[in-house]
Amino acid sequence: MQLRALHENKALLILVSVMATSLGACGFQLRGAPPVSSALEPLELDCQAPVPTPLCLSVREQLKLGGVQLVSGEEAKYHLRIRNFEQDRRASAITVQAAAAEYTLRNSVNLELISADGVPVIASTRLTTSESYRYDETNVLAKQREEDNVQQQLRDRLAQQIIFRLAPITPERLQEIRDSQQKATTATDTQPAKP
Repeated sequence: MQLRALHENKALLILVSVMATSLGACGFQLRGAPPVSSALEPLELDCQAPVPTPLCLSVREQLKLGGVQLVSGEEAKYHLRIRNFEQDRRASAITVQAAAAEYTLRNSVNLELISADGVPVIASTRLTTSESYRYDETNVLAKQREEDNVQQQLRDRLAQQIIFRLAPITPERLQEIRDSQQKATTATDTQPAKP
C-alpha cells in the first residue's frame, strides 16, 4: 500500500515538473511586471520628495528583478523621474448618522523618462490608482491597519504601472523617438525667421 502511494506521489511530482517546464518553455510568466528592455540601460531612478520611499523601493526592486542595470548620475543613458506624489482620502459613502461608512484612497504620481542628451522618451505622464474600503468607527485600530495595507497596495500598483509604461520601449521604439525628435528640431531650425 505504501509502495503504491509512493509511486503515485512520484508520478504526480513528475507530472507537475513536466507541466512547469512546458509552461516556462512557451513563455508563460506569473502575473507581474513585464520585462523592461535592456535598451534603457544604464538607467537612473530619480525619486524626489514627497514621493514615498516604499514606492521608490518597489520600482527599484521590480527593475532589479527584471535585470535592469541601475546607476546614478552621469553614468546613466536614461533618467526615470518620479515626481509630484499626491495622496487623497475621501469619504465615498456615509451612514444615516452622517458618519463615513466607506473611504476611497487615491495615489497619483508623475512619471517621465528622458535620455542623457535631453530627448523625452516618455513625456511627463500622470499615473493614478485608487481603492475603497469600508470604515467602522467601532473598530478604529483594525481599520487603520486595513488603510495602511491598502496604501501599500496602491504604491505597489503605481510601481507596476511605471514598469508597464517602460516595457514597450524597445531599441526600435527608441530609434523612432530619436528620429521624430530630430525631424522636429530640423524643421524648427530650417524655418525662416519672422521679421
